[in-house]
Amino acid sequence: METGLALTRDMVIVLGLVGFTIGMFMFERIRADATALVVLVVLGLTGLVPAGQIFDGFSGNAVISVMATMILGAGLDRTGALHRVATWLLRVSKGMEERLILLASALAGFSSGFMQNPSVMALFLPVASRLSGRTGIGLGRLLMPVAAAIVLGGSLTMIGSSPLILLNDLLVAANRNLPSGAATLEPLEMFSPLPVGAALLLAGLAYFRWFGRRLLGREVGEEKGVAPGRTQSYFARAYGIEGEVFELTVTSESPLVGMSVGEAEAQKDAPLLLALLSGNEARLAPPADQMIWVGSVLGVMGKREEVQDYAQKNLLRMSARLRNFADLFNPSRSGISEAVIPPTSSFIGKTQAQLQLRKRFGISLLAINREGQVWREDIRRMPLKAGDMLVFHSIWTDLAQASGGRDFVVVTDYPKGEQRPHKLWWALGVFVGAMVLALTTLVPVPIALMTGAAAMMLTGVLNMDEAYAAVSWKTVFLMACLIPLGWAMDSTGAAAWVAQQLLERIGPDVPQWVLQAAIGLLATGFALVIGNVGATVVMVPMAINVALVSDGSPLAFAVLVALSASNNFLSVSNPVLAMVTGPAGYGPRDFWRVGAPLTAIYLVIVLLMVNLLF
Repeated sequence: METGLALTRDMVIVLGLVGFTIGMFMFERIRADATALVVLVVLGLTGLVPAGQIFDGFSGNAVISVMATMILGAGLDRTGALHRVATWLLRVSKGMEERLILLASALAGFSSGFMQNPSVMALFLPVASRLSGRTGIGLGRLLMPVAAAIVLGGSLTMIGSSPLILLNDLLVAANRNLPSGAATLEPLEMFSPLPVGAALLLAGLAYFRWFGRRLLGREVGEEKGVAPGRTQSYFARAYGIEGEVFELTVTSESPLVGMSVGEAEAQKDAPLLLALLSGNEARLAPPADQMIWVGSVLGVMGKREEVQDYAQKNLLRMSARLRNFADLFNPSRSGISEAVIPPTSSFIGKTQAQLQLRKRFGISLLAINREGQVWREDIRRMPLKAGDMLVFHSIWTDLAQASGGRDFVVVTDYPKGEQRPHKLWWALGVFVGAMVLALTTLVPVPIALMTGAAAMMLTGVLNMDEAYAAVSWKTVFLMACLIPLGWAMDSTGAAAWVAQQLLERIGPDVPQWVLQAAIGLLATGFALVIGNVGATVVMVPMAINVALVSDGSPLAFAVLVALSASNNFLSVSNPVLAMVTGPAGYGPRDFWRVGAPLTAIYLVIVLLMVNLLF
């Protein structure tokens, strides 16, 4: 391989794009997917990636595999498979905390080997909430081990995590730029990383069984379990949302006449306005622009004394008996719930006023819990962030329909509509069939997975609209736009130049394991800043070039990067950790206290297993 590479214009542009990506991901001046699109466009305009290939990432095997695994996971969710799992876990564990956490974590970790990690976490959040509510185990003590197991279990197969899904495409692309005489890099089979993933998952389970849970402490998340049996007391403690539901009839003298719902809510000391009867139409979560007239009936929630004072001040007739809203406020039909905003949500950066949750979904936003601070005043104009915990009041079927868009994940265990439990065995059969087909290597893995996705619709487990809603298009777009950056790193020689600089500074005679440890740490650090997809795209070409220069195994170095890119137990840049931060009440200290030792254990195991297997 040529040595003494000179830095060219093309290399400078590519490295500049890498720096731009890191900066935008760190400071969030623009959204991650918008950043990726800018990078893609610049690569096309500068000709660093040929025009005929610039959009190939959208049809790549990695993107197709991600979409298919999301649809397969949605099929299992729609049939209530994991709610049966919760019942089974309670029965087998007999309510014992250590056994319950171990079994729930093991099952979540195994599941993540066959579905995208955020999808598994979304499925297990309500399961964990149900387990917490029925056993009294704090949700904070349950979610950290489950989340860690999901991250660790993603290494069981080549479809369990985005870095491993990307790896084969990057290996194929690297073959185009290998020096003469170098061995071709063959794509890995579906279960190639199984020994590594098994070792990681077992180590993680052992860590939380004997060590990790002690670091969390008893106080973490003790009040976070939410289940129907204790919802009312929970929301009173956590958010100050308490009291009873009353009906207030608007008289002709009331100053509310002619006001909109939004204006009435903005009044000082106004109770929570949850329903409105106007004419013969009664509805929950009335939109902010709906008008209040003489004879309208408001369904409000608050303490009796406060509601009485509000009624007197605004000349409203108060009734504690629900004559108009008894059906709407039936707990089996509606109630209060919590939902967390995942990093892939389209709600991020938007306010309640912009989202129009009431008008579009029939959902009232009552409070926002952000990093342990509860906001109830003027929340209509607060831009939402990833990890925010939202408190809703809604009809359960409306909530279930709105949550199908994957813009928020409902944590509260609630009666869901549109479930298809009679299709459970069809869903399980299709899922297992798709995995077996992928294992046989009769067809490529993406075709096997998409066959399963198509079968989910043919068997009636999902309809086409539900399949579209199951796909996180932000994740797909981010991955498809960043893949060409990895190609450009390789084809322009930027990866080789960085590898050369790295070796010059470390020294030519260092052992291979030192180089591998440095690459693993670098990939882990990149993942903390730009996420696992970005770290994989940037680091795999670089690692392959380091291996070529140092006479190491390019495949081993590439696999090391893909595995290390998932080694993130410290930051909410990991989507799985972002999803549990709000529900469990974790802070940065909790992640560092528990995650730092696990990060070191992960890296050591990966170094050992990669050298043994690859």
